[in-house]
Amino acid sequence: MNKMNHIYEMIDAYRDEVIQLQRDLTARVALGPLNGGTGEHEKVDFIHQLLRRMKPDLIQEIHAPDEKARDGYRPNLVARWEGLQKDPAVWVLAHADIVPPGNLSLWECDPYHIKVDGDRVYGRGVEDNQHGFVSAYLALKAILDSGEPLKRSFGLIIVADEETGSQYGLSYVLKHHGQLFTPSDLIIVPDAGNENGTMIEIAEKSMLWLKFTITGRQCHASTPQKGQNSLVGAAELILALAELKKKFPLSNPLFSPPVSTFEPTKIEANVSNVNTIPGRDVFYADCRILPDYPVDEVIATAREIAKSVGARTGFKIEVETAHRHDAALPTPSDAQVVKALKKAVLKITGQAAKPMGIGGGTVAAFFREAGLPAAVWSTCPDTAHQPNEYCLISQVISDAKVFAAICQDDEG
Repeated sequence: MNKMNHIYEMIDAYRDEVIQLQRDLTARVALGPLNGGTGEHEKVDFIHQLLRRMKPDLIQEIHAPDEKARDGYRPNLVARWEGLQKDPAVWVLAHADIVPPGNLSLWECDPYHIKVDGDRVYGRGVEDNQHGFVSAYLALKAILDSGEPLKRSFGLIIVADEETGSQYGLSYVLKHHGQLFTPSDLIIVPDAGNENGTMIEIAEKSMLWLKFTITGRQCHASTPQKGQNSLVGAAELILALAELKKKFPLSNPLFSPPVSTFEPTKIEANVSNVNTIPGRDVFYADCRILPDYPVDEVIATAREIAKSVGARTGFKIEVETAHRHDAALPTPSDAQVVKALKKAVLKITGQAAKPMGIGGGTVAAFFREAGLPAAVWSTCPDTAHQPNEYCLISQVISDAKVFAAICQDDEG
């Protein structure tokens, strides 16, 4: 039997392993402090013990100081197995943290206890981002268990804090341990993708979160003339911010959607009772900006719009930047990691994958800013952050085969 076919058959038999790993990972809730948790310690400790049993040549926990987290730090984990070809190495990065489940009434199961229904595994984090870790882990497990030598060196990176900015995650790892990686490495981030695995993300939009504070005057709802309803001011401003779409209309076919997006999202609680007119409202807008536009220009335009609404309505309006990440230079479409993914995806699935850009931010941007070409790729139903988040066991297994093909440089 062809040696690679033997490895692929081993991966095909891993259904039970996929389910058990997802069960174990989902039960170890990894919410960062900004999402109401204490950090990723329990999940990273579980993964650490899992990987140590596979006898890596390097395994290292990197603790990013965070006084808000348990024990005062956020855990990151790096492990590497040396191959016959020491360099360049293949690296796969997944993040340990998750987002909160949201409205529990919308879930068909306990978010932290998986539900298996045929090919689907439901639970918070099963796709975002446990799918990526499980597929990479099982690829490595199959190669090592097959008795075949690992051709390319292979590394796994498990980072904290991806969901709230990566200050304590990959950003910290690269700043303090950047020597672990080289520009020739094949760095893959399975944190986004499409249902047939044909999207290789090489470029991202700039990400900007704006915070708007509207101040009026609180009063009893039966005497509105004595106050100034800040919720009305917020509504006026939300409608006025639609002007951003007209001010920044460019379209770039590399991205999906191909335009910049400007969406009002979170609104903070104001008054606690129905019969009081609020005097202060705070809401946020999520902006995903094509690299063609300077982020400062978008901020300046948003301030101009707010100033105009304030002058017209009499509300005091403040505009702050809650979060900002300017787009890094894209990974070249002919980078080795892109070529390797295209070859492996075609080999395993028969599909022709192509380089694309996305609006959602991923940790790959930090690699690119450090001069390390990285590609974001996975096969997934894109249920991240939704109630009843799920992954497909068949896609986890297929992705594991792709990673194995890249590690072993399978020529077919």
